[in-house]
Amino acid sequence: MTDYLLELVADWGVWALAVTTFLSCLALPVPSSMMMLASGAFVASGDLAPNSVIVAALVGAVLGDQVGYGAGRAGFSAAETWLMRNPLRATVLTRAQDTMQRRGAAAVFLSRWLFSVLGPYVNLIAGGARMNWATFTMMGIAGEFVWVAVYTGLGYAAGGQLAMVAEMLGNATGLATSALVTLGLGWAIWRRRQAGRSDQS
Repeated sequence: MTDYLLELVADWGVWALAVTTFLSCLALPVPSSMMMLASGAFVASGDLAPNSVIVAALVGAVLGDQVGYGAGRAGFSAAETWLMRNPLRATVLTRAQDTMQRRGAAAVFLSRWLFSVLGPYVNLIAGGARMNWATFTMMGIAGEFVWVAVYTGLGYAAGGQLAMVAEMLGNATGLATSALVTLGLGWAIWRRRQAGRSDQS
């Protein structure tokens, strides 16, 4: 896989990187992080310009985020009338929208790089919850910049050890995402128990 990606970057340059980061933000199974590592290695060898690599990866990722946000918003708008007919659904949706408006900025920022597996789904949720577009965009750009800088920088530093670095980063990201999901489920269970106790008293 590493050799193939190196060939892809060598043949298509920053265009391949931009397309890959764009598709990854739509939840398509493309090796975007590995492509950035490979691009960073080409920067180290002098075959690619650092500014071009960063701009291409960032533009692709931000455009992908915008498409995901737009899809979430359009999908919610199309189903809003049906969703709001049921009082329970309406309450849940209103609460989700309120939560996304108040705390969504951190979720968007962290899901660009630390919990990158969740990024495409956060885009859809942010759009569906009608999170402020300017806030979504600013936090998205900030988070994507961290993602791009970390991976291209590590590719630049790693050189020929791309496979090892990619495996380490994959394990770290998987662990962070698993921990987040576990904490989220634990919090939800705790809240439900607290609500049950309140109803009994």
